[in-house]
Amino acid sequence: MSVEQLVADLCQEARQAARALAVAPSGVKDQALLTLADALEANAPAIQEVNAKDLAAGREEGMSAAFLDRLTLSDKVIASMAQGLREVASLPDPVGEVTGMWRRPNGLLVGRQRIPLGVIGFIYESRPNVTVDAAGLCLKSGNAVVLKGGKEAINSNLALAELISQALEANGLPGAAARLIPTTDRAATMALLKQDGLVDVIIPRGGEGLIRFVAENSSIPVLKHYKGVCHLYVDQGADLDMAVEIAVNAKCQRPGVCNALETMLVHADEAESFLPRAAEALMAQGTELRGCQRTLELVGAAVPATEEDWPTEYEDLILSVMVVDSMDQAMDHIARYGSQHTEAIVTRDYERGRRFINGVDSSLVLVNASTRFNDGSELGLGAEIGINTGKLHAFGPMGLTELTTTKFIAYGDGQVRR
Repeated sequence: MSVEQLVADLCQEARQAARALAVAPSGVKDQALLTLADALEANAPAIQEVNAKDLAAGREEGMSAAFLDRLTLSDKVIASMAQGLREVASLPDPVGEVTGMWRRPNGLLVGRQRIPLGVIGFIYESRPNVTVDAAGLCLKSGNAVVLKGGKEAINSNLALAELISQALEANGLPGAAARLIPTTDRAATMALLKQDGLVDVIIPRGGEGLIRFVAENSSIPVLKHYKGVCHLYVDQGADLDMAVEIAVNAKCQRPGVCNALETMLVHADEAESFLPRAAEALMAQGTELRGCQRTLELVGAAVPATEEDWPTEYEDLILSVMVVDSMDQAMDHIARYGSQHTEAIVTRDYERGRRFINGVDSSLVLVNASTRFNDGSELGLGAEIGINTGKLHAFGPMGLTELTTTKFIAYGDGQVRR
């Protein structure tokens, strides 16, 4: 069988499974999630034995320590996967929710009801735990999912996918509702992107190169974000102790993730007091600062920033810094160089905070909080399948509700159109 036929068959099976999953009772879906959570914990040693093969191959290929860390299914990661499934099971089921009803003059009662998107193609890299996260969210929201993981995690993903199918079938749901494409052949990705008659939406999760490839080659709508160029603006009169703490957390806690801080903008009135303190705290964590000329005058250890620095997602302990004369200048900078991912302001003034929220176009805008909060679980969604920085069909982290759409429903008592 060709790779193209293999992918087409999986998508056809997923389409059939999606019909059953769309009308599955909430209790059945929740029990399948709990069954899977228990299975992950019970099979942890076997999962880790398989995962060790991927890790060994990664070391042989010279993968970085950070990459190997993302690939590792440790006891902590497996426990977190299981806990995540239990949290998703505890969330309200969005499917079937009627979001509004209104009566027309002719007596027709019209409303909107939430329904699953259908079949989701999920293409991702390196992190095998994402296999379970994505399957869990899709199952709860009534969607079938076709998973295409990276070659570096193929053994781990196959083992996890088998447990997912078993948990579905043990609860009377079709195992084909969540299937992994069982090949590392790159042609499989292209084949999935052309299944527009069977797959309703593609969600890629990984580096900018992967996401651009998917967006450029898909005949199916794509929900995506290319990169996270996140900003923190320290406002005139801001609480500088708070600003230092937020900046260090946003940049240094996990510098390689998409919601990490990449550029700090500081009002000129606060620069002299704030920048030396912030620089000391950031550099103590190993951060390199790349600053504008006014920053260099206040922070001797900073190096000059170039035009290429401002739109860059470093994914490392590097931070661009610019002194600005106003909030307007800060917002103009964000509009020019940002990626509509996450922006934050530190301010004591409620109205200025509201002005920043209204004036900045980003999937999450925060007042007096770290950019690291742009995450489904941190925002109360339970989990997320990814973050969308386009505005169709969702903007920001995609949890259960964002994996549904609405259809119109109408109740009548014999109305006909005149």
